[in-house]
Amino acid sequence: MDDAGFMHEALAQAQLAWNEGEVPVGAVVVKDGAIIARGYNQPINGHDPTAHAEITALRQAAQILGNYRLPGCELFVTLEPCAMCAGAMMHARLARVVYGAPDPKTGVAGSVLNLFAQEQLNHHTAVESGVLADECSTLLKNFFAHRREQLKQAKLAKQAELAESAAAADNIERKSTP
Repeated sequence: MDDAGFMHEALAQAQLAWNEGEVPVGAVVVKDGAIIARGYNQPINGHDPTAHAEITALRQAAQILGNYRLPGCELFVTLEPCAMCAGAMMHARLARVVYGAPDPKTGVAGSVLNLFAQEQLNHHTAVESGVLADECSTLLKNFFAHRREQLKQAKLAKQAELAESAAAADNIERKSTP
């Protein structure tokens, strides 16, 4: 399987996150050309700020390999890693990180800053960006558009409920007024 194939697998994980109401980010860890671990965002439902897709996949890979170091492994993720995830990737000694969409707000593989390029750090993970970037970005954009629409519909429903309650109260008042 090539990089695009692994990213498609990460996108499938991202869809699982969406299905659970989480921001749709997915990741897979690859060793010797085979996927050994998968993960998707779960911080909301898990009440865990560290339950990003990358961390979930890294934890699973470490358990499978019986080592907190993951030499020779690659991680494919649909969104540019944040500082927490980048730090974990470097501590795991990943050989390579491949991501899809850039994250202009929290991305630390080049968008906001580049932790992977810091010469002072003792491990240097190779980074490749833009693999299936359009598909990864579109999934995120569609998720947030869908969420905004849900919030809008909930607000309209609440307004209609309040208007109905006010009308019912007004109707009761009219009936009770002599």
